[in-house]
Amino acid sequence: MELTDGEILRLFRDPEQKKKGFSLLVKKYQKPLYWHIRRMVSQHEDANDVIQNTFLKAWQGLDNFRSDAQLYTWLYRIATNESINFLNKEKKHLAIDIDDAPNAQYMESSSSPDGDLLKIKLTSAIERLPEKQRAVFSLRYFEEMKYEEMSVVMETSVGALKASYFHAVKKIEDYILGN
Repeated sequence: MELTDGEILRLFRDPEQKKKGFSLLVKKYQKPLYWHIRRMVSQHEDANDVIQNTFLKAWQGLDNFRSDAQLYTWLYRIATNESINFLNKEKKHLAIDIDDAPNAQYMESSSSPDGDLLKIKLTSAIERLPEKQRAVFSLRYFEEMKYEEMSVVMETSVGALKASYFHAVKKIEDYILGN
């Protein structure tokens, strides 16, 4: 039986149960956070680094966590911010267009079925989005998070999120359709 967030927090706040509480938190949220991060940063190794940073920040901040917010939205906010920070650092180090990447031609000319080609194009389109639009798209499309919850994670208004999602979808459609 999976523990509730409140039960996990109670364990974490007990000095003798702190490690157990945190271990249960990691077990509960590692997989969904990993996939959220992976959709933003693309590479498995990078996602692993970002999720480690996410849980490190959670460990450091959990003592001060106020229960007026939901634990999972707090964790998603940390994961999203860590992903954006990672992407910003990468952008400074690596200024290569995906079309210039060595595997891009292989992926485009691959004789894979249409579904695989569409996944490749979708991934490429998502990688081209600005970081915040990428985060909004990932939270809404892949995580199926409600705009109200996203508002807490992204610390912005529902209206701004809807506009960001609309623009992200339009850019993805344009890229996939070749416009």
